[in-house]
Amino acid sequence: MRHLSSLLIALFFFTFAALANAATPSGIVLVAFGTSMESAKPSLDAIDKAYKKAYPDTPVIWAYTSDIIRAKLAKEQNQKVFSVKEALDACKKQGIVSIRVQSLHVTGGEEFNMLQRMIVRYLNKNPGAFDHVYLGHPLLESSKDLDEVISALLASVKEKRKAGEALILMGHGNDRGPSDITLAHVADTLHAKDSLAFLATVEGANTFDTILPELKKSGVKKALLMPFMVVAGDHANNDLAGDEDDSWASQLKKSGISVEANLIGLGSVPGIQQIYLRHTKDTHDDLANPTKKD
Repeated sequence: MRHLSSLLIALFFFTFAALANAATPSGIVLVAFGTSMESAKPSLDAIDKAYKKAYPDTPVIWAYTSDIIRAKLAKEQNQKVFSVKEALDACKKQGIVSIRVQSLHVTGGEEFNMLQRMIVRYLNKNPGAFDHVYLGHPLLESSKDLDEVISALLASVKEKRKAGEALILMGHGNDRGPSDITLAHVADTLHAKDSLAFLATVEGANTFDTILPELKKSGVKKALLMPFMVVAGDHANNDLAGDEDDSWASQLKKSGISVEANLIGLGSVPGIQQIYLRHTKDTHDDLANPTKKD
């Protein structure tokens, strides 16, 4: 009996030591600009599902950077969505000390730079709150990312697009930061891969006006329209495929080119989800402790 008691005590201390040395409680924060359009949410739902499958035992918390969208969701749909600060607060309350924050932006432009500043500001105001805060970078960070993005996109529309039809992608673009030049490189690489595939942007230098003459010159009779954005939100439904005279669809029709809209955000494409997951897993950009190892 005394021998059994000794074994039980030893087992207790072994279990306690194992728990004490267990992996640090971790969590994932997914950060998007946000959307209030129901038709755009399937892309975010698809990303959420992919992350919960890849990290089944890890809390996945969402944050929207748009104050306007968060307020609109709260007022119109009685739906609470965290800001970045609120998401980090929620992690702290849950006892999470190692966080992987994944940017769901397409490029490292103005929105991504703002996200970095938000996290650093929070850490400065809450020193020691977390052991690690790893930042996963946007979709397009390397040549490998670009090759995988183009391959995933072209594969996703293969069944919808017939031979001789153009593919026209709408990116957001930006007048500030590196986003403009990044998307210009994407457009060039895409067009080199597929001479009937075009990318233009809502903002920045690479607007629709820059590709319309080439589309007319190509002699294409039909174009497949698709957003080059994580969700098919307001820009996709109105600026790209809307009925207004200045929409891309209307301008193409006036030029004698028929259109078909494929209003699916990048987040719905499995290959795109895998790039984000890779960025989450591989990042070593620890904003909480840049010199500390996991």
